[in-house]
Amino acid sequence: MQRRRLGKQGPHVSALGLGCMGMSEFYGTPDEQESLATIDRALELGINFLDTADAYGPFKNEELVGRAVRGRRDQVVLATKFGNQRLPDGTWGPVNGRPEYVRQACEASLKRLGVEVIDLYYQHRVDPSVPIEDTVGAMADLVRQGKVRSLGLSEAAPATIRRAHAVHPITALQTEYSLWSREPEDEILPTVRALGIGFVAYSPLGRGFLTGRFRRVEDIPKDDHRLNMPRFQAENFQKNMAIVEQITAIAREKFVTPSQIALAWVLAQGQDIVPIPGTKRRAYLEQNVAALGVRLTSEDLRGINDIAPKGVATGDRYADMSRVNL
Repeated sequence: MQRRRLGKQGPHVSALGLGCMGMSEFYGTPDEQESLATIDRALELGINFLDTADAYGPFKNEELVGRAVRGRRDQVVLATKFGNQRLPDGTWGPVNGRPEYVRQACEASLKRLGVEVIDLYYQHRVDPSVPIEDTVGAMADLVRQGKVRSLGLSEAAPATIRRAHAVHPITALQTEYSLWSREPEDEILPTVRALGIGFVAYSPLGRGFLTGRFRRVEDIPKDDHRLNMPRFQAENFQKNMAIVEQITAIAREKFVTPSQIALAWVLAQGQDIVPIPGTKRRAYLEQNVAALGVRLTSEDLRGINDIAPKGVATGDRYADMSRVNL
């Protein structure tokens, strides 16, 4: 397995991580046994970077990941997040970055994961009501206490990243990045590169859209959260299919899958980028790992850029973009 370093001083992780969110919620009916088997297979293949959050499930995903790594904690770089509050009934509370909540959330995550230390602890979303210095100051206290090894932010704006990094070194910035979500190229990537912060790309397969598995809206399960996302709806869906069809044509020429082309493209954008495609099935996991062997020439990259320039996708990433502080 290829390795990449998260930032100038962060851990070396597998070039592909594993996003575990969909194992517990959002993307259809969970299958706990297959999810555990998928994590097992990921570790066998050399993936050592697992991504979860307290909000996923809610709370159940951390417990699942904790069970999966029990007895082999030293093989895993474990990342989790706080800040997107969920109530026990699953409803969403406000984003919370208050120092007292940071400490409370960390203790709860440690307990659910069944570990003594979290390798990478992200603020899931920035709380606009709390100065980032206060939130990161509390996170830095967790590092000093030995409960957290390194700090991260998710979906933070450039100025916020700089202010946070001035309080305590930020190891990684996690943001959506894929062929149909290239916004980070404008300001986010230049900012983190200037500061020596690693970049973790979530949803590098466009929440599964870029895999080509969905040909019609009706192909998406009725209990799947993607049906609520603008890019998956009605006319937007059909317009976005044009991207997938062209990527599929390139994939056929190389005897690979569209998802492997999409992942290979993200991997080719820099050694400081670590995609974390999510899946709850071993077959898709193995397909994703095989993308590490796909080589894109400069001509390939130019062709892909022509197909998927910045802003190519039709529709917003989320139904309510106010939850994303970019």
